[in-house]
Parts: sequence; structure tokens; C-alpha cells
Amino acid sequence: MAKRYIILDTETTGTGELDRVIQLGFMVLGEKKVEVQNEFFSSDVPINFAAMEVHGITPDMLEGKSTCKESASYKRLLQLNTNENYLIIHNAKFDVDMLKKEGFETKMKVIDTLRVAKHIFPNEEAHRLQYFRYKMELYKDEQKEADALGIVVKAHDAIGDVLVLKLLLSKLREAVQMQFPDENPVEKMVDLTMTPILIKSFNFGKYKGKTLQEVATSDAPYLRWMLSNMENLDDDMRYSINTALGSIGN
Repeated sequence: MAKRYIILDTETTGTGELDRVIQLGFMVLGEKKVEVQNEFFSSDVPINFAAMEVHGITPDMLEGKSTCKESASYKRLLQLNTNENYLIIHNAKFDVDMLKKEGFETKMKVIDTLRVAKHIFPNEEAHRLQYFRYKMELYKDEQKEADALGIVVKAHDAIGDVLVLKLLLSKLREAVQMQFPDENPVEKMVDLTMTPILIKSFNFGKYKGKTLQEVATSDAPYLRWMLSNMENLDDDMRYSINTALGSIGN
């Protein structure tokens, strides 16, 4: 069976532990015709206003809709959930965790374009999807693409973001191919998704703007304190702090 590439995005009631998926949009590539799935869902969890401000989904848009689990698009995603297929998401952890609440456990190989972009373009001031939409001038091509697929483009709409992500994926693939010419670019993106990202400088706290290397040299105990006491420290920052401490023999 041919490999399929599922480019996916969700919109949700919020970003908290109890929040749920209220829109699922994805495209399926790998066959002659691109398949487009886009559905809104009802939820027992009310949409919080901060989320509404971002995606513009209001409660009346969800009236009479099925739940995520009961929907045709979710059932289609389950059919595609095999280990030869690829799931492509910008900031995959968020969407994958949200889909887990709906009972979806991915068997697909995951490509997180956010993580890939951080590896490939480490000096960009941001790695958000909308940032790349403008920086790479993806918006110039999206209307033609949208018309061909029958999609209405809206920022922060699940299927609109999927369309932008499809265009970003092509650019990322080219950049990965250039940096790693002897490797399969798709498999390399899977690999980069799982590879820790080396963070060079602080963007928070009392050492904001300082490199981790500088802080390791001047205040190594602070970095060791962070490792021991900051429970919400993400894996990339832990890896980067350990690397910085390791370079000075701590």
C-alpha cells in the first residue's frame, strides 16, 4: 500500500487539561487526488474566550454537530492510522495530546514541522506557522492552492492552517535536502522531530538574552538549581543546560 502523508491541525476549546477538540482539519497526500477532511464538533466543555479570540469558533457554529469521536473525519483518521503513514503537524505535541483525549493513539511516524524548523533555521526570530507564512511568502501561493482544493483560507482555522503547512512542508523538505543531501528528507524530518534541540540563550528569567554557555561559566549553580527545582522545564531546555554544564566540566 502506498505511503500517505496526513497534514493535520486541530482547533480546541482551550489549552488546558480539560479542553477538547472542536475542529479537525487534515489533508491526505500520496494519492493522485488530495483528500481534504474538515469538520467542527460539539463539546461538553465550553470554548474559552482566549481560544475564541484566536480561532473565531463560536458556540453557535457547533450546535447540532457530532462529537469528535462520532465524526466521519475522526473515523477516517483512524483508518489512516498505520505505521507506514506519516502524520505532519506544526507543534505536534499539542495536537497529538488533544487527540489522545478523544481516544486516538498515533501509530504513524510523526513529523513536527515546528521542531524541524528549529533545527534547520535555528537563527529565525520565531518559528510559528504564521511567521513562516509571511517570511517565506507562502501567502502568495495559498489562494491558488486553496481554489484547487476548494478550501477557504482563514488564519488560525484548522484547514486554513493545514493549507499553509502543506506549503511550508515543501520549503522545509528542500532545506533539509540541502543540509543533508545524502539522506531521505522525509525520514530525516522524522529523525529531527525526535532529536533534542540545542537552545542557545535564555528568553525568560533573570538571564534573559544571555547564552546558556555564558551562564554556565558565570553561574553554574543556578543552572543546576533549574534542573533540580523547575518541574516544568521542557526536555530541550534540560538537554541544553546539561550540554552547557558538560562543556565546562560540571
